Amino acid sequence: MADALPLPDGPAHEPVLVTLSTPARRSLVAGLVRSPTPDPAEPVLDADATDAEVAGFLAAIAHADTGYIARTADGARALAVLAATAAALCGEDIRAALAQPDIAFLTALKPPAVEAVRTVLLAVETDRREPVRRSLAVLEP
Repeated sequence: MADALPLPDGPAHEPVLVTLSTPARRSLVAGLVRSPTPDPAEPVLDADATDAEVAGFLAAIAHADTGYIARTADGARALAVLAATAAALCGEDIRAALAQPDIAFLTALKPPAVEAVRTVLLAVETDRREPVRRSLAVLEP
């Protein structure tokens, strides 16, 4: 930082402090889908498990200090799990979100909410990346 220089007829300019931070994500799905990784450090959810099992997992993980990875080859199920993750974070009905994802609600999430969802749902891992990405494309901004 350069020294403040006095103006000819006045006091020195004071430095202005600016907080720099990473901007919040603007997309729920950008970079979400990837190929399966061997032995991930994060918990892995079999997204094709029963709704009761997925809901139980999400209810617990929403309050944990770690995120999770969902695994599925079904794009509709990936969308449902993403919606259910948002529901878990908002205290909404997780099973209802699994059964019928609310696309309008998800696309209206503000950047801090998008960041919260993506902090919990770290990735959707699948061997069928393109079909899963196409299913999730309804959430693109």
